[in-house]
Amino acid sequence: MPNPTNTSTCLLCATRLVKNGTTSAGTQRWRCPRCGASSTRRRPDLTRRHELDRFLDWLTSKHAQSELPGTSARTFRRTTAWCWQIVPRLGPVETRHHHILLDGIYLGTWCLLIATTAGPQGLGHVLAWQWCATESHAAWSALLERIPAPTVAVCDGGTGLHSALRRHWPTTRVQRCIFHVQLGTRRHLTRNPRTDPGRRLLQLSRALSDIHDIDAAITWQQHLDTWWQAHGHLTKERTYHRHSGQWWYTHDRLRKAWHLLHRLNQQGVLFTYLEHGNARTTSALEGGINSGIRDLLRRHRGMPEAHLRRAAEWFLTLKELPRDQVYDLIPRVEPAPAPMEQPTRWSDRCPTTPPSPRTKGSGPARDGPDVANATRHTRRYTHFLAYKPEPASHQEK
Repeated sequence: MPNPTNTSTCLLCATRLVKNGTTSAGTQRWRCPRCGASSTRRRPDLTRRHELDRFLDWLTSKHAQSELPGTSARTFRRTTAWCWQIVPRLGPVETRHHHILLDGIYLGTWCLLIATTAGPQGLGHVLAWQWCATESHAAWSALLERIPAPTVAVCDGGTGLHSALRRHWPTTRVQRCIFHVQLGTRRHLTRNPRTDPGRRLLQLSRALSDIHDIDAAITWQQHLDTWWQAHGHLTKERTYHRHSGQWWYTHDRLRKAWHLLHRLNQQGVLFTYLEHGNARTTSALEGGINSGIRDLLRRHRGMPEAHLRRAAEWFLTLKELPRDQVYDLIPRVEPAPAPMEQPTRWSDRCPTTPPSPRTKGSGPARDGPDVANATRHTRRYTHFLAYKPEPASHQEK
């Protein structure tokens, strides 16, 4: 029989156990030399480590559950179901970093905000993450308040981020992702603008990738001002629709592209990397984290949203913690209590003190079976214990 408490003494007679070979599975068998009872010890902590290893190996692989060796898909789901209840987490961020990359990724109906550092070869370390419904001031605030303010924050200008940066990191410089700036300009102008002002403005947007010193940045700003002197009047032209009676800008897309570049240049967030030497794009975060999460969910598509979120958290956690530290997240399994000793006397099995009777009209008992029935049975046992037959008299004979 298994030994639920993993003790070194017999549960029946409290005699010290001795080794007695192994089972067919290779588990050590223990035997009591006094009563002959045989038992084996269990290690639920090692069992859970093995199950968590199998779960993480499957989650980070390309294999389906039916392709796992040694077990069926149904058995794998049953033995690793508890792994979905573990909440992966990282420790508190105490180090102040030079620059941090901030970005959000939408997964199902949830948005995952991620903060990472950038190393010399690209992506550095994952610092923290935050789940939310959408990129808002409250969501970004919940993430930023857990991280010491860096020197520079590299971001793509998501909704609510700049107000959260001003509140929680007021001394931090901001670097707008150059790639997202070019992407926004191209979204307004398309890849092949029809007008000459649109083509020249698109060229200015693409030229941001070739700026590597202060002189090149000043030259770019001069070209942007020259464009405004030549074509700025187009951004103010309006057209009147005689049927609807409304005015709108004639070159609305050109106006939006110009205001995007002009506003970021005025805010001083385009060329922060020339002064502080930080990354100028969030490509390391996009390619190293976001694409990895999407690829993981694509390989194991069909998961419910609760498992989808947990899989993304495991992906971020395994980027930072080695496997031996991941074991610390396993909830502790308390050993099963030892079986109680069986009573040897009938009086120990049947208590003679009846519970308090139920008052009439008080309703059913709240903390156990019906009190009246328990009282009736107890009286029966008490009467049996108190019954003492008297010897027959001679007159009855």
